[in-house]
Amino acid sequence: MEPQTLAMAQEIDFSLLALFARASLTVKLVMLLLMAASFWSWSIIIRKFLAYRIARREAAVFDRAFWSGEPLDELFDAIGPAPTGASEKIFAAGMQEWRRSHRQDGGLITGAQARIDRSMDVAIAKESEQINAGLPFLATVGSTAPFVGLFGTVWGIKVAFEEIAISQNTSLAVVAPGIAEALLATGLGLLAAIPAVIFYNKLSSDSDRIIAGYEAFADEFATILSRQLDA
Repeated sequence: MEPQTLAMAQEIDFSLLALFARASLTVKLVMLLLMAASFWSWSIIIRKFLAYRIARREAAVFDRAFWSGEPLDELFDAIGPAPTGASEKIFAAGMQEWRRSHRQDGGLITGAQARIDRSMDVAIAKESEQINAGLPFLATVGSTAPFVGLFGTVWGIKVAFEEIAISQNTSLAVVAPGIAEALLATGLGLLAAIPAVIFYNKLSSDSDRIIAGYEAFADEFATILSRQLDA
């Protein structure tokens, strides 16, 4: 390498901020989009980890209360009309329908079991929607961010070659900055996509286990009420 070219290359600032500042407007927009997607993905990941921890703790506390031997009517009255935990809401949905299914003379309205099951299924569906909220965004970022970053890289390389053609100089000092700016977009795309994919798989697995726990509880509760109906 010629000493003059080496000196020019050493004077170029290759810091991330400098690469961003020298990039074209299109590449800058791509980088900002990827950084925003990465920031929002991490916010979803953190919120979901905290929400799932709270959900597991609430389910454990309610399970202990449910299987403690306390009469279900007393437990329902203790929970009150505005339950907070998901398990409590599912239990309350079943108990409300159970009480509505009783006539004034104490008899049961026909089809009570089906209505109770349907009420708890609706409650589970609502909780499942809340638990899975945000996960589709992680899946979208994980699948599209690399391609968005690649678009920024292709566009940046196109601009770099245009600048090379205009300057009619193919030295490393001229070529390297443009290529480095373009490759930064791909790097940001991967930086956004990799955590999104990893934690989407992790959080989806945790979500499935939590929802399966709700469904198992609903089945057990429905079995208990079924015994009462048969009696």
